Amino acid sequence: MTLAIFDLDNTLIAGDSDHRWGEFACAEGLVDATGHAAANDRFLQDYQNGCLDIDAYLQFALSTFAGLNTAAVATLQQRFLNDWVEPMLLPAASELLDRHRLQGDTLLIITATNAVVTRPIADRLGVEQLLACEAECINDTYTGRPRGIPSFREGKILRLEAWLEDNPIDTSGAYFYSDSHNDLPLLEWVDRPVAVDPDPRLAELAAERGWPVISLRS
Repeated sequence: MTLAIFDLDNTLIAGDSDHRWGEFACAEGLVDATGHAAANDRFLQDYQNGCLDIDAYLQFALSTFAGLNTAAVATLQQRFLNDWVEPMLLPAASELLDRHRLQGDTLLIITATNAVVTRPIADRLGVEQLLACEAECINDTYTGRPRGIPSFREGKILRLEAWLEDNPIDTSGAYFYSDSHNDLPLLEWVDRPVAVDPDPRLAELAAERGWPVISLRS
């Protein structure tokens, strides 16, 4: 029994839920569609290129529900899950999660996407433990500002180490599954890194280092 850690976007699901939420916000009329869509695409390209400014991105992404109360956001979350996320779910990902459950491993999703978007997805996948970028909520209303350490690149390790202080789990033999070269710090931190449908940079690194490479889409 150990810790099985999973990235979410393009790993456990076939797409980027953060980018899709931006598209959803445009479709719902939450934002100016033209300007938001263009910025949404630019931030995704920055992420893929390894040059994302996470603070600027969080301000952008969290602005889509700034000023809304939790009840209004809950309605949006459910609609997003039903209409936009369900088509991205992967049967092989559910099978992988089930294998780790049967081994008695503790399952944990760590994602740079904010928790408003990802908490319902983690629940849908049956994964209770989630570390995601956090959105500030004051008096039951989202401010559009982030709070805490973003779970991005080295921040994933910082968030994980803080979580382990409250959840003392033996991390010997821990797994981390990811598709992205942005997750290299945590892939190097665990004993068992696994590249899942990796981007070109991660595929090259995995080949150099002899890391397992799997696909959940075939």
